[in-house]
Amino acid sequence: MTSRLFAICFNATRPSVLARFWSGLLDWELTDDPGDGIAIVPPVPAGFRIRFLPSQEPRIGQNRAHFDLTSTSAEHQQQTVARALELGGKHIDVGQLPEEGHVVLADPDGNEFCVIEAENKFLAETGFIGALACDGTQEVGYFWSEVLRWPLVWDQDQETAIQSPDGGTKITWGGPPVAPKIGTNRLCFELALPIGADWKAEVDRLVSLGARCTDTGDGNGSRAMMLDPDGNEFAVRWSAAAEAPGIASAPRRSSCPSRSSDRHSPPNRR
Repeated sequence: MTSRLFAICFNATRPSVLARFWSGLLDWELTDDPGDGIAIVPPVPAGFRIRFLPSQEPRIGQNRAHFDLTSTSAEHQQQTVARALELGGKHIDVGQLPEEGHVVLADPDGNEFCVIEAENKFLAETGFIGALACDGTQEVGYFWSEVLRWPLVWDQDQETAIQSPDGGTKITWGGPPVAPKIGTNRLCFELALPIGADWKAEVDRLVSLGARCTDTGDGNGSRAMMLDPDGNEFAVRWSAAAEAPGIASAPRRSSCPSRSSDRHSPPNRR
């Protein structure tokens, strides 16, 4: 059994402020979170939740990942931008050109996101969150395709993209040049194992695909942290801890096996 994408996590200086912003912008419901953060969930069962975890680490440079929000029309794009500004977002300049059709904004914690023009065919029929656009190598795109068992829907010029077989949000990596990683990422993936799955077997699988363990669990045995081939942090947690606080079966201690050897822009199809 493989783990699934349970959540996109924001390390936030003001989790409650950020949760209210994204809840209002996406029209997702605020919900109780299995931990010390806040979460919002989509209106349909499929997909991932977004978690906002408290962090006091300073933000350094642009994030390695950002959301691309889709538009059904020019008016819809303008409405999304206006709504974001009303909720506390702001316009920012990341080097976009005047003739480009997308609008670049930042949320109240400074995290970049784009509101894409309606004519974008690559994000057609993906939903409101069209993509999580990441700065990353072709290798890391292949890695996540194997981890999630999501097929590649784009693989050209070292740019890659994957999407769930059920559709929805795409995850893209822009290929070289990849900016050096500085500090801990503001956004990271959180995976959840199905109830009854073999924890050690899944961790071994992730390591065999190129992940590395950091051995920095959350202290109660419900989550372990790992790094992907580009050095991006991600978490693996037990479904019992992730989905229902009353369901038990997570081990008291989680650990990773030892291993002997251990552009801001998404793929440009706008």
